[in-house]
Amino acid sequence: MSGRRIVLIGATGMVGGEALERCLESPEVESITVIGRRSCGRAHDKLREHLHGDFLSYESLQGALADQDAALFCLGAYTGAVADELFREITVDYALAFAAALRERSPNAAFCLLSGQGADRSERARAAFARYKGAAENGLIALKLARLYLFRPGYIYPVQPRQEPNAMYRVARALYPVLRRLAPNASVTSRALARAMLHAALHGVDDQACVTLENADIRALARRAEQR
Repeated sequence: MSGRRIVLIGATGMVGGEALERCLESPEVESITVIGRRSCGRAHDKLREHLHGDFLSYESLQGALADQDAALFCLGAYTGAVADELFREITVDYALAFAAALRERSPNAAFCLLSGQGADRSERARAAFARYKGAAENGLIALKLARLYLFRPGYIYPVQPRQEPNAMYRVARALYPVLRRLAPNASVTSRALARAMLHAALHGVDDQACVTLENADIRALARRAEQR
């Protein structure tokens, strides 16, 4: 399988940045279209970048969304980083608006969502993160996309050095070596997660059209991708 065309949302984030690098290095990816508010800061023959400010409307990007084989949606916000109303808009509305626009222009494209551990499809969880991730998953399922892969990682260890968003993440990073040994399926590296997402986009997951991948499934899929 070669010559795949991938569109990526969230390339300036931790996981999205890793996904971009995996796409650029993959011989199976012919082109990678990045849509974002600011430049990802990369130059490559495969890369097509579109600066875009409104993640609820894609009228101006219909051409860029046409004839895509898969999408990696890695855009998100940390809990507490923005007001609740905006947090829901980013988590739910942005994902659904993009998926609907992609379905219109590339109806056979696979869609990979960076969701999160604990996503609650009943939408009754006390934690906003769980409710909103569950709502995003429900909305994507209702769109009846050609292929849908919902990734629910636990703690994501950033492979590249970065400024941690809050004290909780600083502690988690410091404790990661212990966590990895005591509970290997409670976490995943940003690189392994990106590798698993790209593998699903290119090759599917067990010939199923809609798959929810918990942290252990993501780690297993990343290992499978490494063995190809």
